[in-house]
Amino acid sequence: MSTTRELGLPMTQTAPGVAVDTVQVWEVAPRDGLQAESTSLDVDTKVELIERLAAAGAGVIEVGSFVRADRVPQMAGSAEVLQRVAHLEARTPVLVPNVRGYDLAREAGADDIAVFLSVTESFSQQNLGASRERMELAARDVLARARADGVRVRGYLSMVFGDPWEGHVSASDVLRLARDMRSWGIEELSFGDTIGVATPGQVRTLVRALVAEGIPVESIALHMHDTYGMAAANVYAGLEEGVRVFDAAAAGVGGCPFAKSATGNLATDDLVWMLEGLGIRTGIDLDALNDTSVWLSRALGKPTTSRVATALTR
Repeated sequence: MSTTRELGLPMTQTAPGVAVDTVQVWEVAPRDGLQAESTSLDVDTKVELIERLAAAGAGVIEVGSFVRADRVPQMAGSAEVLQRVAHLEARTPVLVPNVRGYDLAREAGADDIAVFLSVTESFSQQNLGASRERMELAARDVLARARADGVRVRGYLSMVFGDPWEGHVSASDVLRLARDMRSWGIEELSFGDTIGVATPGQVRTLVRALVAEGIPVESIALHMHDTYGMAAANVYAGLEEGVRVFDAAAAGVGGCPFAKSATGNLATDDLVWMLEGLGIRTGIDLDALNDTSVWLSRALGKPTTSRVATALTR
């Protein structure tokens, strides 16, 4: 197995038009990644994955989801996982869909959560089993509880760039929901290319529209999927617009079990390789991350989709 030190790569060079020198990688393999895999990992393996990611330098690791086990069995045991990784220095947020999920998360010690909404009605029904209106009301209820409890909240918006049932997604719908979520008290919003159809021009246009609506670029995160091979290019477009937070999953695991044709998340390995080559710091050790990606792929019984992890393990 090669290491980045042995290869002497990537070559570091500041990119024109990119004004940031540090970004935050929001690691989603233990939640968004594993929830879409056909193989379910036990609690011990999930905990080891999170500990490995933290040891590699990941500062934020989304560790689980308090959803119904009959809909997402891969997330069973999230309460125990959260409790067993409480000693880590990394942030360990969890996803909650409603007040019931919030209560369960709080009982397990959560003080850092995320709520999830779909821009489109079709995906809300398919993924969450409820209308957009109902899910927005549930999110507002969770936000009210979280504010009272002093709990940190992130907001996810899915199907931002396209929907497999509805096709094109109107920017006005994205902006409306983003404005609403900000008015509820959510400071950071992650915009998801759930089926991986976005292009750099679309990313640039969306970020500029959000900023024009008064949403600070510091509050914007991008969650890209690599279905059409555009995830890294879309991140670059976000960097040029000043975005500093990007979601990614070690080994590129995941996708979306409820979205037709959606393949894996942007691989954290590929993201870190590109960012380091641009002179942008992430705090993540790429060799340690690669070791974890290889280990995770073996645990899932599948090859990695990360091009960097594949290259480094030859």
